[in-house]
Amino acid sequence: MGAGGPRRGEGPPDGGWGWAVLGACFVVTGFAYGFPKAVSVFFRALMRDFGAGYSDTAWVSSIMLAMLYGTGPVSSILVTRFGCRPVMLVGGLLASAGMVLASFATRLLELYLTAGVLTGLGLALNFQPSLIMLGLYFERRRPLANGLAAAGSPVFLSALSPLGQQLLEHFGWRGGFLLLGGLLLHCCACGAVMRPPPGPGPRPRRDSADDPPADADAEAGAGAGAGADAERPGLRLREAPPGGRPRRRLLDVAVCADRAFAVYALTKFLMALGLFVPAILLVNYAKDAGVPDADAAFLLSVVGFVDIVARPACGALAGLARLRPHVAYLFSLALVANGLTDLSSARARSYGALVAFCVAFGLSYGMVGALQFEVLMAAVGSLRFPSALGLVLLVEAVAVLIGPPSAGRLVDALKNYEIIFYLAGSEVALAGIFMAVATKCCLRRSRDTPPGQVAEGGASDTEDAEAEVDSEALPTGAEEPGSREPLEVPSPGARPAEAEVEAGPGRDTKSV
Repeated sequence: MGAGGPRRGEGPPDGGWGWAVLGACFVVTGFAYGFPKAVSVFFRALMRDFGAGYSDTAWVSSIMLAMLYGTGPVSSILVTRFGCRPVMLVGGLLASAGMVLASFATRLLELYLTAGVLTGLGLALNFQPSLIMLGLYFERRRPLANGLAAAGSPVFLSALSPLGQQLLEHFGWRGGFLLLGGLLLHCCACGAVMRPPPGPGPRPRRDSADDPPADADAEAGAGAGAGADAERPGLRLREAPPGGRPRRRLLDVAVCADRAFAVYALTKFLMALGLFVPAILLVNYAKDAGVPDADAAFLLSVVGFVDIVARPACGALAGLARLRPHVAYLFSLALVANGLTDLSSARARSYGALVAFCVAFGLSYGMVGALQFEVLMAAVGSLRFPSALGLVLLVEAVAVLIGPPSAGRLVDALKNYEIIFYLAGSEVALAGIFMAVATKCCLRRSRDTPPGQVAEGGASDTEDAEAEVDSEALPTGAEEPGSREPLEVPSPGARPAEAEVEAGPGRDTKSV
């Protein structure tokens, strides 16, 4: 075939060991999103022992979430430098050590540093690499894989909260923290599963050992699996200028100039301002409406059960041949639906109306959770996904620290939940509308530009931005014996010039 045509054995395997990687990603996602919320069952005991208020105690979960989102760039740098598996193993140890040390805390400050900072950092070092490796194993079935992995969040939240309550009743909060620290060691097992797939194709030939590899056009398609370069030791993407020397980037901040990334990052910022607010205030809102405490708490379970079903179902839907090219519009639709749900339910007072709100909210919330990373993978391509994910999580961390706390202060000041629901719904709906309009008017017009032509004065699109990468050195990581051939990153539907990955001079490809 031609230079850009697919060859037998190219691309992610879409199965095989990938299912084990998917299972590990399911567990890691569940811990990352469910654990900070599940720790809240210990707050009353902590308030009693430390003589602190609820707001001071709640900072434990807030710091944990801030570390999960805010340390995204750090995780990207570590993955680029060391590979996914070593980073996840260290992250699992840090997460476990944080909870174990927290069981010996005598002050709230010690809890902030151990359960908050240390455990939050450990969870972050597991979450991001697992998504990168998932994209390395799945391409054709990637939307379904993302949906199944995202379902770990509601499943683990539903399981960890009652487990924490049982541990609190039988062992106290110190014993509960100690046992939860042991439970987090499962993240290390998940990290050990992250074996890089074999690289296809024969090793590129060189004229001599001293000659550098020939330059090739570097271009990873926007639909390529994420992190295909995340575990390749000593491989270089050749796109250096003639006579130039390859340069290594641990964090590719140039992705910020990519038009598709900018649209996605702004969408995520607007989304995070209001997406989590209704779920946080739902129980107190129901109690103020006269709903009994037990029934009010059950509303969150309704959201969780619907969310569990919605995420894999939406992932399978997004994987259909007719819908996958339009996954950005499907993501926009989910955001608009979530925002309209908040707006239409702001005056809900009866229990039946609140249950209906929970069903609609859980459905749209699950769609957003299943599609958010699939859209990013499709927007920036595999080459830049690790850096893009870290930067997006940092942007989302800022929004999360602004939205929910501001909503809580407004509730305290106004004593009115209706306004909060209107604000949150408007922010999420605006995010969806912006995503759809920007994709239609800006990104699509950029992609329709004929090859070799660039819009005058305009920023380059995803493929053009990737082609400008100056010989990014791919991360050092593990490669299995018998699979020492370099990995070529295929670009489905891309132009004939393909990214060619070559073994860098003097670099070894031994397995870890």
